[in-house]
Amino acid sequence: MTTKEQLKQILVSDLNLEDMTPEQIPDDSPLFGQGLGLDSLDAVELVVIVQRHFGVEIKDMQEARSAFQTVETLATLIDERRPTT
Repeated sequence: MTTKEQLKQILVSDLNLEDMTPEQIPDDSPLFGQGLGLDSLDAVELVVIVQRHFGVEIKDMQEARSAFQTVETLATLIDERRPTT
């Protein structure tokens, strides 16, 4: 399973996106606003989710702002920083 596929499943389950399946989330859809409709509270939870599920720490809001644009941008950050086992 790719990072994007994992991320979509986690978004649906952990953020309770009730009327959406992972397959319905486009890679380039905005996470916030008109895209998935996430808000600032979801952003905080997303930082925790990325750390817990992928071992990647997002340290500041500037970094979060660029990473949290789309599933694609977030998956790219995770792939670049994910610890190797």
